[in-house]
Amino acid sequence: MESRQQEVEGWVRAEGKRLVNGRGEDLILRGTGLGSWLLPEGYMWKLPEGGDRPRRIERMVSDLIGEEESVAFWRTYRDRYTAEADIRQMAMEGFNSVRVPFNARMLLEGERNAQGYNDEALKLLDDVIGWCRTWKLYVILDMHGAPGGQTGANIDDSEKDLPELYISPEHRQAAIDMWRMLAERYRDEWIVAGYDLLNEPLPEYHGQYNGEAQPLYRDMIAAIREVDERHMIILEGVHWSTDWSIFTEKLDGNVLYQFHKYWNNPDTESIRKYLEFRDDWNVPIFMGEGGENDLDWYVGAFRLFEDHGISWNFWTWKKMDTVNSPCSVAKPAGWEKLGAYLDGGEKPDASEARAILGAYLDGLPLEACGYHPEVVHALFRRLPVRIPAIHYGYEGAGIGFGSMGAKEWESGYRKEDGMEIRDLDGRPKLPPTEPGWHRWDTEGGLCLELKDGEWAAYDVTVRGGSGAAETDKGDEAHSAEAARYRLKLHAIALDPAGAAAVELDGHPLAELSPAEGWDAAVQEAELPALEEGAHRIVVKARGASLRLESLVFEQI
Repeated sequence: MESRQQEVEGWVRAEGKRLVNGRGEDLILRGTGLGSWLLPEGYMWKLPEGGDRPRRIERMVSDLIGEEESVAFWRTYRDRYTAEADIRQMAMEGFNSVRVPFNARMLLEGERNAQGYNDEALKLLDDVIGWCRTWKLYVILDMHGAPGGQTGANIDDSEKDLPELYISPEHRQAAIDMWRMLAERYRDEWIVAGYDLLNEPLPEYHGQYNGEAQPLYRDMIAAIREVDERHMIILEGVHWSTDWSIFTEKLDGNVLYQFHKYWNNPDTESIRKYLEFRDDWNVPIFMGEGGENDLDWYVGAFRLFEDHGISWNFWTWKKMDTVNSPCSVAKPAGWEKLGAYLDGGEKPDASEARAILGAYLDGLPLEACGYHPEVVHALFRRLPVRIPAIHYGYEGAGIGFGSMGAKEWESGYRKEDGMEIRDLDGRPKLPPTEPGWHRWDTEGGLCLELKDGEWAAYDVTVRGGSGAAETDKGDEAHSAEAARYRLKLHAIALDPAGAAAVELDGHPLAELSPAEGWDAAVQEAELPALEEGAHRIVVKARGASLRLESLVFEQI
């Protein structure tokens, strides 16, 4: 079984542009987030705007079944949504870290201890840290919803759609004090990799407060360092964690800088500013939240991070009625009535609401969820997997691809490479003409054109048979013996003389003769038994130009 747990040893720290573990070894965090557990998000519940954040969801539950039963509902929800079984499954899949988003409000409401915090809520953090210690996954504590709200939107449980953390001195101090408390509580826990001080602060429409972000970070770090000198600090930029212009000085010697990435091109150009920041500041960087897309995007984006040595964290592990997260909670019969009620429709009676919410709770544990191993396969490029041909290696010319020389070629994707990326009908994929942000769009299909002698490399991983049967969830590849695979190359030749020479780990595998039309574009080659770990496939055009659409690896 492919496993990252041997990497999880000792305190994580920033050392120049690298992260290292307690043995001083290079470390890339490869993790997933526990979205909607300690800060329920309405979109993961398939609810409309009236239930888009924790306080509104809580009000809905209380209105439907009463305050006393709602207390029991939330206790069961938190016990079931994330449990030790989930952490064990992550470890078995090869993740080495977990990002734990929490809502500060849950620590500040209800019965409080002498320090002014809710012990029941703190125990949830204690529990997940304990499970991660058992299964050897580093923990990132993420203040996803700060006191008052750092974003002024649904994702931080904002009450008034304002970033009151930056408006109210009381909220600001409460956030500082909370980080001091958490640092004191967990200062001896090496399994905690670091403290993610604020999730996605200050979108552009609240940019008038941007100047307050770095001073707040400075004060939070000072409070943490009063009680904890060892844990790594994790800092996010403003505007959904994409704008690092707020950073003008190094606030600490042990800092990981975090960006988030959704929907846009999975190419080097899209993260160039973060790579340059890493080089200029000599600091490590982290793609701390990205996902909510399709498998093709995952295969490209997460290989992009790997090839650039960037730690990453996938969003998110579990949500309702999904195909793009590993775990899918079944949507109960009648669930749409809750959304209709929030939109002003008829209120379900208490018995009906109790049945709907009870069915939802029954579907939360890992063993009750639908499991999508293909999502994990895409993140790790683990066989079996489909790789769009345009997502060849990101290490640059001579490593990830081989070009016959400079071309006058401008593409809407990977434009720095000079490789010819086209629509399936042969038209160039042109860059957008409109300024600003652009959503990743492959509607109609894309392909990579290789001239005679050009090549593209594709890295994949294989998990071994040993230990795989211990996994509770997963796919048929989790068997006692190593699986065998075939490669299906979706390609066409622009001339009958064209062939695709395929290499595996530097050795010839097959020479395929693609057809001249996409309707008969599949050529197959059987792979030998592969050892656990990383492998590289190279496809080279020979004799004429080829257009490659995808490489599909299927289990035999």
